[in-house]
Amino acid sequence: MLKGKADKTNLPSRHVTQGPARAPHRSYYYAMGLDEEDIAQPFIGVATCWNEAAPCNISLNRQAQAVKLGVKAASGTPREFTTITVTDGIAMGHEGMRSSLASREAIADTVELTMRGHCYDAIVGLAGCDKSLPGMMMAMVRLNTPSVFMYGGSIMPGRFNGKDVTVQDVFEAVGRHQAGANSDEELRALEKVACPSAGACGGQFTANTMACVSEAIGLALLNSAGAPAPYESRDQYAQASGEAVMNLLEKNIRARDIVTRKSLENAARIVACTGGSTNAGLHLPAIAHEAGIDFDLFDVCDIFHDTPYFVDLKPGGQFVAKDLYEVGGVPVVMKELRKAGLIHEDCMTASGRTMGEELDLIEGEADGTVIYPAANPITKTGGVVGLKGNLAPEGAIVKVAGMSEEEQVFSGPARVFECEEDAFEAVKARGYKEGEVLVIRNEGPSGGPGMREMLATTAALSGQGMGKKVALITDGRFSGATRGFCVGHVGPEAAHCGPIGLLQDGDVITINAITGALSVDLTDEELATRKDNWKGPKETIYASGALWKYAQLVGGARLGAVTHPGAKDEKHIYMDL
Repeated sequence: MLKGKADKTNLPSRHVTQGPARAPHRSYYYAMGLDEEDIAQPFIGVATCWNEAAPCNISLNRQAQAVKLGVKAASGTPREFTTITVTDGIAMGHEGMRSSLASREAIADTVELTMRGHCYDAIVGLAGCDKSLPGMMMAMVRLNTPSVFMYGGSIMPGRFNGKDVTVQDVFEAVGRHQAGANSDEELRALEKVACPSAGACGGQFTANTMACVSEAIGLALLNSAGAPAPYESRDQYAQASGEAVMNLLEKNIRARDIVTRKSLENAARIVACTGGSTNAGLHLPAIAHEAGIDFDLFDVCDIFHDTPYFVDLKPGGQFVAKDLYEVGGVPVVMKELRKAGLIHEDCMTASGRTMGEELDLIEGEADGTVIYPAANPITKTGGVVGLKGNLAPEGAIVKVAGMSEEEQVFSGPARVFECEEDAFEAVKARGYKEGEVLVIRNEGPSGGPGMREMLATTAALSGQGMGKKVALITDGRFSGATRGFCVGHVGPEAAHCGPIGLLQDGDVITINAITGALSVDLTDEELATRKDNWKGPKETIYASGALWKYAQLVGGARLGAVTHPGAKDEKHIYMDL
């Protein structure tokens, strides 16, 4: 594509750049320093979630400049814009966490509206924190433009007492501090060194899980997600991403040519084999929804069930994202999946080549320490497991990476809490007993509202040394940093009169991650009687504003907690207007 020589006949930007009627529009572009050649070229949205909320987002602005250089080098005109992020690590443990999952929809919506309003022809999207990654990918698939995703990179590990540490260690140290096992000074010393750089949380928590997904699903260039945020090599991948989107535009390869049923299965494989975040079970169905593909929590869990777990990453394992990058990153993991016959190689990727063609170019092999050979995995089944039963007719999900088979079965009496705050206070006060199943309800997508993560509570349990002595179930979510026997996404949620909303203290709950069962020892008749006597959803304080609006629209976790009908009901494709 030669500079200033693009054929815009079928591109959205023709609506704002071509013909006498668009002279006022072109005046605005001249005001921003563009010339006639720039205006004649394709307009590429360069979207970032840059802000000063947290280290995961702080380097996105700089990386976007390198993307723009790549777009310009390939004869495109980049148009940078930003959207929001709600960073889970900062929002955790208080009312702010209700904004987190809702922010995923806001990100997708605002990127869509910006692209539509200004008629951009393609997009490179940069994101750093948990919900911003799926939100950005959802917008790409919704718009069905040529699209390339770029992760902002992980944080460097901190060092404390001679060991690598992450923010997970700080959350768990709070639990030890509450138990009197460490001092104010020790906690203060750890908090100052745990997060030493820009970048997203370093373990295989939600951000790095979805970063791996971005490569496996094909929207990101292979290996672009791996380098930590401070590494200057990220600029090379950013520039290559800018050039890549121009190649996709020239070949008319769009997001839904890349995101298919097969590529979603590839993405679920990478989550399972790396012991990734349970939140992927929410985000993959939401991305599929934007493409009109049926791919719900049960489909994700079917993939998890027959995928070996062979990448030893925190929180279940030992290593962090930087360690994975240094032994070859996602491409080497994908090669191991290919050896096991678990990858669809014919899927298109952001490079314009198929996944198989991309993997043929990768020379690295499993190192045996961070990445085990798939033929000799850490465990034979994935690090994340789906559950179903009379307590979760619409499913639930649990991370079992790092747990022995004996630890994957738990039965005990329920201790019911009506919200996370009540549970956290009880944990702080040791107001629970070994062998109990702690139930936190009214935290679902609608009932919360916002489906909060429970890291403060689970980390406090781990810090007290009780992570393996109790189990926890919720209709809310867990952080990717959560460890212990913690079941999330229980559906239907309590606000929709799901069985979790009918539980009483002392009901015997059984969780079996080996067979995939989540049940309560109650007859159908008893559950029906309790349902007849149900007094309705717990009232929330959110009677107006964004969270009220979200609660009215959001669907169940099984389908990704989405807020609109999706591609199946759409009557046009943005690129073809």
